[in-house]
This record gives sequence, structure tokens and C-alpha cells, in this order.
Amino acid sequence: MKRFRRNSETVNAGSMADIAFLLLIFFLVTTTISADKGILRKLPAECPSGSECSDKIAERNVLRIALNKEHEILIEDEKVEIEDIQTLINNFIDNNGMDSCDYCNGPQDVESSDHPNKAVISLSYDALTKYDFFIRVQDEITKGFYDLRANYAKKKFNKSPENLSKTELQVVKKAYPFVISEIQIKRED
Repeated sequence: MKRFRRNSETVNAGSMADIAFLLLIFFLVTTTISADKGILRKLPAECPSGSECSDKIAERNVLRIALNKEHEILIEDEKVEIEDIQTLINNFIDNNGMDSCDYCNGPQDVESSDHPNKAVISLSYDALTKYDFFIRVQDEITKGFYDLRANYAKKKFNKSPENLSKTELQVVKKAYPFVISEIQIKRED
């Protein structure tokens, strides 16, 4: 009997690299890359060297909002609920304390801002504040500004903010500028 010597079968892998390359190209072309989402804020311009860029702000023009590690919201050291932020922001900014704002509807409280152009929201938060809670508070602050701007746009231009031209939108933003200061409270353990 004759013995047959069997050679092991080989697989032609020459075209495997081509197939892998084509698959890679296919997935790169067909995959959608989602854009990062974040909070849209305009950062202040850089201060030219040799000039003083800090303004003195009267205490009554600053609304202090603090978020502590227990996820409590303190506005001017009083505990409030997240649902109340928008109303408190509107009342503070639209106050017209100096009686110089012809478009303001506020109560002219001596404890609140003089004019929307002078109002500053100071948001301080603990290092242990959860990100989603911080964003919810930011959203409520933004809603307050949006509400004021929408009312102003309706009164001045009889339009909603979405239908304003660029020039009209600049007028609305100038009437109610979005000025917010964020400070993280460092913890020392």
C-alpha cells in the first residue's frame, strides 16, 4: 500500500486585507459623528496689557446663586426650589431700580438691580455638585433671560425671538445682556 502524503490546505488570505480595507472605508463613510453639545457662552474678550478691565459692580446689581453639596439652591442665602429660579431671575433683572429703564416692568425694589444692563448673576457651586443638577440650574437661568428677551422682542418688534433679524436680535440682546459669573468653590479636606 502506498502512503499518500497530505499537505495541509492553505487559505488564500491575499484578498482579506482588501476586504478589511473596504469595510473600514464603508463604516467611516456611513457613520454619523454627533457633534458635542454644551452650554453656549460667549467668553469675555482678553484684557489688553496695561489697562484696567475690571468694573466695580454695586452689590445690589449682583444676584448670588449658590449650589451646595447637598444639591440645595441658595439665592441670597435663602433656600429656593429649582422651579422658582426663572421667576427670581426675571424679577431681579427687570427690576428697574434706578427708574431709568423705559422698557422694564419690575417692581423697582431697592434690593434688586438698577438696570438690566447692570445686572450680574453670580453662580457658585460646590466641587461635589452633580453635573446634571448644575445644568438644570443653568437651564433655568437661561429660561429667565429668554423669557425677558422674548417679551421685549414681542413688545418692541411684535415678533418672537426666532423671527428676528440679526440687527433686531442684537437690539434685544443689548436690552437684556446675559451676564453670568461662575465660581467653583474649592473644598479643603
